Amino acid sequence: MAEAIKLNGINTSTKEIRDIIIAWLAITLAFTIASQGFSLSSKFLYFLFISAFTVGVGFLLHELSHKIVAQRYGCMAEFRSFDMMLLIMLALATFGFVFAAPGAVMIVGRVTRKENGIISVAGPITNFVLAGIFYLLLLMFGLGGEVLTTFLYTGFKINAWLGLFNLIPILNLDGRKVFEWNIPIWIGMAAIGIVMSFVL
Repeated sequence: MAEAIKLNGINTSTKEIRDIIIAWLAITLAFTIASQGFSLSSKFLYFLFISAFTVGVGFLLHELSHKIVAQRYGCMAEFRSFDMMLLIMLALATFGFVFAAPGAVMIVGRVTRKENGIISVAGPITNFVLAGIFYLLLLMFGLGGEVLTTFLYTGFKINAWLGLFNLIPILNLDGRKVFEWNIPIWIGMAAIGIVMSFVL
């Protein structure tokens, strides 16, 4: 049985921490494979290191934002990785596409459609804020060298894609719940993601 833990006022468990670490490693590897192919070259390991921080921060804060908002609505909320989806994600990465859904925050409790929409939109908002921070840092320090430029640009693009991907209104992605709650907000958020991902 998973041991309950409380970190800075956030309820969690050893099971949740384990699942987050597994999903973090898997999504980091998936983005690296999609970008570089699979090898043990120095370039692959270099990008793996960069992805661990850029994807890792984006993924962790995305899921944490769902969890915090859900708990503020009085719900129990814990992240669970989906083993089959982890394997599918890694397989698709070999074709250059990342299906960025290694798991989800499972919520237990009664919420309204609006509250569910707010819980869901918190994740993509977090990714877009992070993308914006990476982009501003890129504009300010992007000429500071190849390593820094690659790190900031990767952080920008990965977080933009994570936010946009999760807004797709299908299956159990955030986008479906946001769309069902408030279509104008969904359109605005999707537009931000499209601009960040394909225009900037």
